[in-house]
Amino acid sequence: MNGKGCPEEYPITLIVNGNEIAVFQLTNQDLEDWVYGYLYSEGLIESADDIEEVQINEETLTLYASLNNEFAEEAFFTKKKHYTAGCGRGVTFFSMTDVKKFEKVHSSVTYHLSYLLKKQSEFARNSPLYLQTGGMHGACLIEADGKITIREDIGRHNAVDKMIGHALRKRLNPEELILLTTGRISYEMLSKAARFGFAIIGSRTAATKQAVQLAKFLNIEVVGYLRGKMAIPYTSCGRIIKDLREVTDGGSSNF
Repeated sequence: MNGKGCPEEYPITLIVNGNEIAVFQLTNQDLEDWVYGYLYSEGLIESADDIEEVQINEETLTLYASLNNEFAEEAFFTKKKHYTAGCGRGVTFFSMTDVKKFEKVHSSVTYHLSYLLKKQSEFARNSPLYLQTGGMHGACLIEADGKITIREDIGRHNAVDKMIGHALRKRLNPEELILLTTGRISYEMLSKAARFGFAIIGSRTAATKQAVQLAKFLNIEVVGYLRGKMAIPYTSCGRIIKDLREVTDGGSSNF
């Protein structure tokens, strides 16, 4: 493996207002961002202000989140679980029907495909855990001024949750942001982006048919296979300007 080390993962317990949610396989980095992002993605909070405090016990690998509002544990734990595709056995409590009730995105930002490819390359060059191990996923936030922020994790869902948590804590406007991920954009990945309100989500790999259908319904721009000088725009929401020769129309993709 050319001297690369093994990626690390840890069983980390999340406890919210005294209630154990689950044990998650996580990379032990940017865990406070993950708590904010996960709780927001699953509908347990509506903003960063809903969290009073996050404590991390390094010895027991336990995360404690204290919410300013009451935690309706009975309603939460009786919701149907949906196991995520790939990257370990993650779980979400949002069904596709739930996600369709999210607010549609009305952002008017526009970007060239060449700009997304440039940022994808910058993302790859600035992902230290992936460069060290070759076995990490990442998520990258691009702000309106071009600034990028990166979060990495053994799981692609965790990396996106960490990135959403960072954006929440910084009070960033989601409709002005681009989210890039190294992982496949499946429906539950799209649901995380939709819940936060990202206008554009891109990946170096594919988007699933279900994710594309949801993106079209929620008016979210999805671009896949951002590699080299090629890309696949899966949706046509008017935010992506196709300025590349090697562009494939992914609108009818069966991935």
